[in-house]
Amino acid sequence: MKFVDEATIDVKAGDGGNGCVSFRREKFIPKGGPDGGDGGDGGSVYLLADVGLNTLADFRYDRRFRARRGENGAGRNCTGKSGEDLEVRVPAGTLVYDEDTGELLGDLVRDQQRMLVARGGFHGLGNARYKSSTNRAPRQSKPGTPGEQRTLRLELKLLADVGLLGKPNAGKSTLIRAISSARPKVADYPFTTLYPNLGVVRVAAHRSFVVADIPGLIEGAADGAGLGIQFLKHLSRTGLLLHLVDVAPLDGSDPVDGVRMVVGELEKFNTELGGRERWLVLNKVDLLPEDARQGRCRSIVERLDWRGPVFETAAVSQQGTQQLVFAIMEYLEQQQVSETPDS
Repeated sequence: MKFVDEATIDVKAGDGGNGCVSFRREKFIPKGGPDGGDGGDGGSVYLLADVGLNTLADFRYDRRFRARRGENGAGRNCTGKSGEDLEVRVPAGTLVYDEDTGELLGDLVRDQQRMLVARGGFHGLGNARYKSSTNRAPRQSKPGTPGEQRTLRLELKLLADVGLLGKPNAGKSTLIRAISSARPKVADYPFTTLYPNLGVVRVAAHRSFVVADIPGLIEGAADGAGLGIQFLKHLSRTGLLLHLVDVAPLDGSDPVDGVRMVVGELEKFNTELGGRERWLVLNKVDLLPEDARQGRCRSIVERLDWRGPVFETAAVSQQGTQQLVFAIMEYLEQQQVSETPDS
C-alpha cells in the first residue's frame, strides 16, 4: 500500500430533530392539551486514534463523513431518537488542522484517544414545552439546530522511538530488515525507499522499540530536492536518530562530506531536530579489507570530531547489529526512567 501522510476530509455532524406540534385527542378527554414531543440530538463526529493504522491511505477515496441526524419529535410526548455518533479511525500520531483557518485542533498520539471534531445539532422543542396557564394551546415549536460542518486537514507524523537518517543507499532499509520484521524494498540504486517504513525491534519479552526508516537525503533537500525532506517531519517524534554512513561508497565520494551535507540539511529543516541525540553508524564495513577497516572508521570519526556513540555494522550479514540493538534498548529505557516523575 502506498504511504500517504496527508489527507483532507469533510465532516458533518447530524442536525437536531425538529419539535412536534400535536394535541391530545382522545374519547372522553375533552381538554387533552398539547403533547408534541422534542426532537432528538444530532450525532457528533469523533476522530479515534488507532495504533493498528500507519497511513492515511484510506482517505484517498473516502473523504466525506456524515453523522446521522436526530429524528423529529412526535405526538403523545414522544421524543425523537438521537442520531448515532460517528467515529473515524486515524493512525496514532495524526495532527488535525482546520483547513479554513489553519488552526491546530488536536494531536492524537495515544491509542484509542478520542477527539470531537464536529458537534451534533441540539434537539428542537415540541409544543408541549410552551404550555402555560395563559397559553393552554400553544401552536409553536422549535426546529433542531444544524450540526457543525468542517473541512479538516490530517497530517501524520509517525510514532517511532528511533529514526534512521542518511544519504540514499546508506543501508537504512537493509538495517531495518536485519533488526526487525519489516521488509522494505532493498536494491543497489538510489531512492529505493520512496516512503517511510516502520519496524518493531523485539529485544526480549516486554522489551521492544519502533524504528522509522525514511527516504535518503540529498544536497538541497531542505529546498525541496529529492524525497527525504517530504518525510523529515516523521523524525520529529523520535527520541534517537541513527545516522547511517556508507564507509565505502561505490561512487567514490567522501563519507565525511556526506555526513556534513545531511547534518546541514537536517539543521536547515529544523534546528531542534538537528540538535537531537544522534549516533553514528558506520555501515557496510564488510566491503573493506580487514586491515583497512579500523583505519577508515577511525579517520571518519576523527575528521568529523564526533563526540557521540559510534557503531560499526554490516547490515547484510548482521555484523554488529545486535550490539547496536541492545545499546538502543538500554538508552531508551534510561530515558524513560529519567522522564518518569518521582512518586
